[in-house]
Amino acid sequence: MAVARGGLTAVPSGPGPEALIAAMPGALIVLDPDGCIAGVNGAAEMLLNASASHLLHKPLGIVLKLPESCLTGLREDAVFASYACTVETQRGKSLRVDFHATPLPDHHRWRLVSLNPAATAQAMERRSGVRTATGAAAMLAHEIKNPLSGIRGAAQLLDQSVGEDGNALTRLIRDEVDRIATLIDRMEAFTDVRPLTGKPENIYAILDHVRALANSGFGEKIDIRDAFDPSLPPVLVDRDSMIQIILNLLKNAAEAVPSGQRGTVWLTTGYRHGVSVPGESGKRLSVPIELCIIDDGPGPPPEIADHMFEPFVSSKSSGRGLGLALVDKLVRDNGGIIQFAREGQPERTIFRLLLPRAK
Repeated sequence: MAVARGGLTAVPSGPGPEALIAAMPGALIVLDPDGCIAGVNGAAEMLLNASASHLLHKPLGIVLKLPESCLTGLREDAVFASYACTVETQRGKSLRVDFHATPLPDHHRWRLVSLNPAATAQAMERRSGVRTATGAAAMLAHEIKNPLSGIRGAAQLLDQSVGEDGNALTRLIRDEVDRIATLIDRMEAFTDVRPLTGKPENIYAILDHVRALANSGFGEKIDIRDAFDPSLPPVLVDRDSMIQIILNLLKNAAEAVPSGQRGTVWLTTGYRHGVSVPGESGKRLSVPIELCIIDDGPGPPPEIADHMFEPFVSSKSSGRGLGLALVDKLVRDNGGIIQFAREGQPERTIFRLLLPRAK
């Protein structure tokens, strides 16, 4: 990584900050107090299609045309994040990126900027998949559910005229009809396109309610712990759908616990200043309230980790692949986003929700 004189101070032992930043796979840019580029790593050179020698000492605003929200965030001495924002390079290439800016400790007004392909672009692709599933669910509900009712009714009538062996077959018919009807009921959740009405809610009251529900049912396999920010403001959400979201994620965590073992789930909250996502008509929406559901289970197989929220994708042999797709839909209906990651040593599964705060 190329760093201008007067940049970061080297760590006395082990790799210095320059070496650590250079090894990062994401595009990283170091800004001096004047907003000029003091250093870039290889990933940033590739993303911007320019060498370090060409980029050094130039104002970031010349190298990249940034949206006003990012420029405002850079002026503040705090962590800033803007998801799925559009930036433009000197050569006129538009990039859809997640933009993060972080103050450098012990370096007044120095900033570390990271640019990564927009995670919410994947969310937009998921939204397209959900729309497809919505149409399929609506069609199936209309075309299949009524005939299923007739088949079940006919099986009940046959019960009265067949012997014991025949009764076993009619029961099998009814059970299979009920199973298919239950699956269609779950798919019909995607057809509900009515907007949710968010209200100011205490997120801790919602979490307490979900914890009580979990402890009275599937929660016997997990210990639920918490690490909360006590100063968190009210969140602007639909309470019932938030209960369903968190309950689904807790249930997934419990089902991931290997047989004969006991798992641990952490509920954490925090406030992330400056975090925003695209809204209607190009307007940015602030989603600063963070809720994480973290478990110590094995996580999904690597081949499906990038498709967790797509309909009909499941790591469970008995799964239908609708639970996380529905969670993703409900989070977006509440004006937020959900992210999946495997982080830490040892690795743990993290579902991170970013939600709007109440005014």
